[in-house]
Amino acid sequence: MNRLLRTHSIDALIASSENGEHRLRRSLGPWSLTAFGVGAVIGSGIFILTGTAAAGQTLQFPSILNAPILDLIMNGGNALSVIGRPGAGPGISLSFLVTAFVCSFAALCYAELASMIPIAGSAYTYAYATLGEIFAWIIGWDLILEYAVSNMAVAVGFSAYLNDLLDGVFHVHLPAAFSGPAYANGAWTGAIFNVPALLILLALTWVLVRGIRESANTNNVMVVIKLAAILIFVIGAAHAINTANWHPFLPNGYSGMLTGAAIVFFTYIGFDSVSTAAEECKNPQRDLPIGIISTLLVCAVLYISVALVLTGIANWKTLSSAAPVADALKALGMNKIRGWVNVGALVGMISSLMVFQFGQARVWFSMSRDGLLPKAFSKVHPKFRTPHISTWIAGLVVGIPAGIWDIGTFADLSNIGTLFAFIVVSAGVLVMRKTQPERKRGFRVPLCPLLPILSIVFCLVLMLALPLETWIRFFVWLVIGLVIYALFGSKNSVLNRQAIASPAGKSTFS
Repeated sequence: MNRLLRTHSIDALIASSENGEHRLRRSLGPWSLTAFGVGAVIGSGIFILTGTAAAGQTLQFPSILNAPILDLIMNGGNALSVIGRPGAGPGISLSFLVTAFVCSFAALCYAELASMIPIAGSAYTYAYATLGEIFAWIIGWDLILEYAVSNMAVAVGFSAYLNDLLDGVFHVHLPAAFSGPAYANGAWTGAIFNVPALLILLALTWVLVRGIRESANTNNVMVVIKLAAILIFVIGAAHAINTANWHPFLPNGYSGMLTGAAIVFFTYIGFDSVSTAAEECKNPQRDLPIGIISTLLVCAVLYISVALVLTGIANWKTLSSAAPVADALKALGMNKIRGWVNVGALVGMISSLMVFQFGQARVWFSMSRDGLLPKAFSKVHPKFRTPHISTWIAGLVVGIPAGIWDIGTFADLSNIGTLFAFIVVSAGVLVMRKTQPERKRGFRVPLCPLLPILSIVFCLVLMLALPLETWIRFFVWLVIGLVIYALFGSKNSVLNRQAIASPAGKSTFS
């Protein structure tokens, strides 16, 4: 048990990050971090999952596995949603508000730990310093799932919007066999491979390997473009709102709204990725809290605005496509705005993909530096000072599955992984307040322990709104991870090697 619960010294973690062999370039300030967060958060969610969560999902092969856990509990095992998942309808704007409210508690917890532990790795590193090695491995393995599957979903959405843009503007039709998922809604589609999804990921991987400053500058430009596209949609389409489309506001009641919140939770993933850039910040104790909280506030306002306009210009039942905003504008003949939205959607997804690929590579980098993954993942490029091997492998690991499966397959897995990470981070704040109350914090969660406890409770509720099948897949992923930890990580971790090398360690861990 001592071996499983051993923790990393925060001071040792900070010293390790300054080691020349693993040292990353520090070049990011608060505005770059906020743009990084907005670049991650505003992407597939605002242009894709807004429609999916509003319209709900009808399944080709329904079963009790597709029912939200919350439905099963409230109805004694008789699932209400075995034929699909109820849509939030126009109430999707409330779903975004509820999710932002839940995320705000987790964001405050992230801000406190990030200001205390300015190390790459995000929740993985926080768990290692507060809860112990086994929890660090579980959350690290979970973050790999979160970042990977979220980018797979975004890449699929990118391909759909690229098809629409090429068709609407240039009248070019990509071959269906090579521009869509091979497997969707529980059945094979007839497509072979989604080539655009893979190509965009490989291109971004190349940019990320070139350096963090170059990546940040590229992201800043893309964030400006997609914010402009969002404002053009909100302002330009507002006059076409038909208030009749907002009635009934909650067609499937509060259950549908909560299920919608669980689906769109995916859209808020990104503010936590700001913390993965800790080792590349100029002043992480000050800048990380600013970047995390600013990202959440800006994105919440944008999401709610787009949701209200979208459900006002189109009936919520018609928004289940992979490009709902573009399709709604096409139906109204607003092709100029549709063109801007497609450009904004594509640029938004590219920036989201880039930030998540950045975050995933940093998690692998941190786990490798701690000995829990092979050493190759923590190698730093001698010229660009980036973890180039981790970055290229992450590009392939994400790009290949993105060419095969659909959006819905990935979004739920990313949601449950992120919610679990938020719970661990919130618990970490409680532990650190108890064990190291004297340690300097650049930011402190107000009303502690109330807000971290509320964060844990709300995240659990949203997890219960996810389907049983998602829970099963999540547990299978964790079991695979624990097997890898038992065979490799526990023996090769830096803490284990240090324990064996010391006289006391020989007797305790040999």
